[in-house]
Amino acid sequence: MRRMIAGLMAATLLAAPVGAAAQELPTTPPPIPAPKAFTVPASETYTLANGMKVTLIPYGVVPKAVVSLQTYAGSINEGPDTWLASLTLDMMREGAAGMTAAQIAQKAADMGGGIGTGAGATSASVSINVLSDRIGDAVALVADVAQRPSFPDSELARVKANWNRRLAIALTQPGTLANAALTRAYYGPDHPYGRVLPTPAQFNAYDAAKLKAWHAANFGAKRSHLYIAGRFDAAAVKAAVEKAFGGWAAGPDRTLIPVNPKPGPQLLLVDRPGAPQSTISLAFPAPDAGSAGDIPTRVMNALLGGAFSSRITRNIRENKGYTYSPGSSVALLPTNAVWTFNADVTTSATGASLTEVFKEIRTLQTTPPGDEEAAGMRQYMAGLFAIQNSTPGALVNTLATRDSLGLPRDWLENYVPATLAVTNAQISEAARRLPLDKMTLVVVGDLKVVTPQLQALPELKGMTAITVTVP
Repeated sequence: MRRMIAGLMAATLLAAPVGAAAQELPTTPPPIPAPKAFTVPASETYTLANGMKVTLIPYGVVPKAVVSLQTYAGSINEGPDTWLASLTLDMMREGAAGMTAAQIAQKAADMGGGIGTGAGATSASVSINVLSDRIGDAVALVADVAQRPSFPDSELARVKANWNRRLAIALTQPGTLANAALTRAYYGPDHPYGRVLPTPAQFNAYDAAKLKAWHAANFGAKRSHLYIAGRFDAAAVKAAVEKAFGGWAAGPDRTLIPVNPKPGPQLLLVDRPGAPQSTISLAFPAPDAGSAGDIPTRVMNALLGGAFSSRITRNIRENKGYTYSPGSSVALLPTNAVWTFNADVTTSATGASLTEVFKEIRTLQTTPPGDEEAAGMRQYMAGLFAIQNSTPGALVNTLATRDSLGLPRDWLENYVPATLAVTNAQISEAARRLPLDKMTLVVVGDLKVVTPQLQALPELKGMTAITVTVP
């Protein structure tokens, strides 16, 4: 068959007009048009008598909709019980309102979708994507899972076994170990943000009673916000929401724990004898979400290390070949923001990789980017925002993030013009918020090979290296 196709292609080429072979191709690409403003569809937000918020977003032309309940309860509400929120949310799908896990899954499938649950740092979600004519049933199912989970003992052992496998794997992953060491040093071991991994013994002690207690203490109407996006009849949806959620107890108010990150310099090492790669994690405080420095920092991050075409990626991946997947990001939380850089680099090039990363940071701090580079990154950020919010589910996630961070209602509409308005000087100014003498740096690797390289770096002179274990 391949030979037949090749023969047909060859015959086609031979039969092509002589003039086609002489046709000249364009030597320059067409100009890139200016990014269009992002417009959020007209939405309606209202509050039930019990304090639960509801946002309805007509979106798209396909007769489908996303129903997503976001509750402000996550790992920040766990106390010392790391992963308790995630285990609780997983178990909420295993039985609710007299239904088994199989019956819940079948109900969701009958509506054209599947129900998902999950917990993050500050919120938990119960969501489903369904056909528009089943939105009322979907709202009722989400309400059952959120309000009336049964946490059956018959399913707990299996679900915990799955999580134990994840934990066992996590404890072997250098990236996870680096993140655990970094967050513990940065936020402190007594803050929920500083506790990433439980010990196996700690996790195995969680039982159904503990899950029920955590759910009862953290789930309620006042902490919850229901988002529905897609094609739907607003009056019918409102009636379904009132029926399913109107009787839910108000529950507790949202709680947030203040963050007081430990300032650098900090240098932490995790030993992995014989490791062919070192994992580097670097952290600095970042401007809070919605502050004056927020958007410029996002553009700076993309240019420095966040985009595939960023300076650090071109340097240590494309030019030097030290790593395959370096990257930086800005994590935004309701009470904190942090800029991080991560990379897995060849062990013998650990010091050289950090030298190049530090060089790129200093260069951007002292010299604003050129017009072409800066304009390209601004356009990339603006276009990416529109692409990332092109589906109802993605838009719901962005709206939920906006509300969780306490950003103004028009923040989405203002994002693209604000991004395009960031000046070259502001990008450089944002980079100066990464002072190398205040860094928190974690290196996971073969310390007998790595340590001499670190000791030779001028930026690390005077820093006391502390070898730690995780968890």
